Amino acid sequence: MAAGKESRGLNNHAFDMDEHVSDQPRGKDRQPCGSDCVAEDNRNKLAYCVTDIPPWYLCILLAFQHYLTAFGGIISIPLILSEGLCLQHDSLTQSRLISTIFFVSGLCTLLQVTFGVRLPILQGGTFVLLSPAMAMLSMPEWQCPAWTQNASLVNTSSPVFIEVWQTRMRALQGSIMVGSLLQILVGFTGLIGFLMRFIGPLTIAPTVSLIGLSLYDAAGVKAGDHWGISAMTTVLIILFSQYLCHIPVPIPAYNKTKKLHTSKIYIFQIIPVLLGIAVSWLVCYLLTIYDVLPSDPDQYGRLARTDVKGNVVGQASWFTFPYPGQWGLPIVSLAGVIGIMAGIISSMIESVGDYHACARLSGAPPPPKHAINRGIAIEGIGCLLAGACGTGNGTTSFSENVGALGITKVGSRIVIFISGVVMILMGMLGKIGAVFTTIPTPVIGGMFLIMFGVIAAAGISNLQFADMNSSRNIFIFGFSMFSAFVFPNWIHKNPDFLATGVQELDQVLHILLTTNMFIGGFFGFFLDNTIPGTKQERGILAWNKAHLQDSSNPLGTEDVYDLPFGISSYLASHSWVRYIPFCRWNEPLSSQDKSEEDVKSPGSEHLPGEAELSEVIHELSL
Repeated sequence: MAAGKESRGLNNHAFDMDEHVSDQPRGKDRQPCGSDCVAEDNRNKLAYCVTDIPPWYLCILLAFQHYLTAFGGIISIPLILSEGLCLQHDSLTQSRLISTIFFVSGLCTLLQVTFGVRLPILQGGTFVLLSPAMAMLSMPEWQCPAWTQNASLVNTSSPVFIEVWQTRMRALQGSIMVGSLLQILVGFTGLIGFLMRFIGPLTIAPTVSLIGLSLYDAAGVKAGDHWGISAMTTVLIILFSQYLCHIPVPIPAYNKTKKLHTSKIYIFQIIPVLLGIAVSWLVCYLLTIYDVLPSDPDQYGRLARTDVKGNVVGQASWFTFPYPGQWGLPIVSLAGVIGIMAGIISSMIESVGDYHACARLSGAPPPPKHAINRGIAIEGIGCLLAGACGTGNGTTSFSENVGALGITKVGSRIVIFISGVVMILMGMLGKIGAVFTTIPTPVIGGMFLIMFGVIAAAGISNLQFADMNSSRNIFIFGFSMFSAFVFPNWIHKNPDFLATGVQELDQVLHILLTTNMFIGGFFGFFLDNTIPGTKQERGILAWNKAHLQDSSNPLGTEDVYDLPFGISSYLASHSWVRYIPFCRWNEPLSSQDKSEEDVKSPGSEHLPGEAELSEVIHELSL
């Protein structure tokens, strides 16, 4: 769910790691304020900061946790795209798409952690690009032939069928690759700061919420294949994520200090989606082997069986290596490019918020401009790689994994680096992707009911920064949301209305006017910047303050954002680096600063500050 883009204030430990906290205390102790404040400080204290390296076994365990956390959001994207690509009856190709998106997500994660913003932030597929992609595939020239909807008429190995879906995929690839150039340009030129001046909560709220709301049909179709199974999946995810999330599960553990002992893990809080899917999947398997579910294709509920996809796991190869151009040479569509660019802009804005949230949760200082620019540029390169390899999607920062940092209190970027390696390995194991395609569609539908609802709510939550007692703001949000459903619905019912005589222009208008996210975001942006209103009323001040505040910053310098291998140190000494928006430049000290530095007393830099003096006075009083 890379669209929510907000950390939810997760302050509970997922692992019992008191020993690590005591071994590596972080930052200066705060001013004593009683037992309640001390307890609160202990809960918020990081076990490992962004530059720390936890023990190898903890790195591997947490890396797998991040992989599992991103599982639900990443796997949903190819499953939704498969319908627009005419692949709903080709499970083997679906498994290759799943493997490809995991492989590319892992590769982009390594690039982001090493050369991008350098925060512990995982990269994955994005729902932001799903809306324009589905709008593009719904155009008359890309609509699936009727025979591809009938499983009995589909021969997945026939050249005709392969050309049908690969043509659509290549058109989608080309649009994503060209659209990603905008993000690369914005990142490397530093234009993201200019764009952020005009974008606030009243633009973000309708844009993000409409990503989830526009997918209601996909969720309803899959859940409707067996409402009982989908309802069970939904109830289980709600039970695990909301009611049992604070209940720890003891598991056996061993270390040199405590020997064999039990360690508490908040398993329901870490992977509630995966647990809900696994239990429902198991129930469907049992109902299948005992023939409780109907086997007749014409009977309701057959799609809840686990043997519907045939022997897709046996047919899949053990190893696969996704590579650029594996589906053929990409095709560029002007209409598709413009639609994808609208999604790219939304993704960039959301990622900036993720960087600030990730910095707070990992104990890093607020990200400087050069690190943000570099992170945006690397995300653009990630989208370029995703388009070239044929995921049918791009990549962006994953909000769920940012929230996981708040759960585990481990903000080390080496953990995310290893998680990227895990995703690459999983993407290369063809059998793994094939196993995921056997999940019954009603189980997927039940997951969609939760996931898309949370995305919609996450978008609306941005309104907390704006003054919603203002009739101006109520009008902007209400009109933007309502228009985003009216225009696409009317265009779908009257597709021949857009006939300007220029085919390319007709395609551009069709994609833009049938993309709910674009219409809502456009009206929100236009009205918010043209209707008179103060920055406080618009929520700009509160929104920026929420992103820039630094609640816990054990690492006081921006060195954490420097490029590896001494690249930043080498470049920072050159004066021309000041003109490069994605590199840090150390401004030389003026003569006055040097003279002030020289007259400092030898021990002046070690004089206690106000916080230290207050602490000493408090302890003396005790």
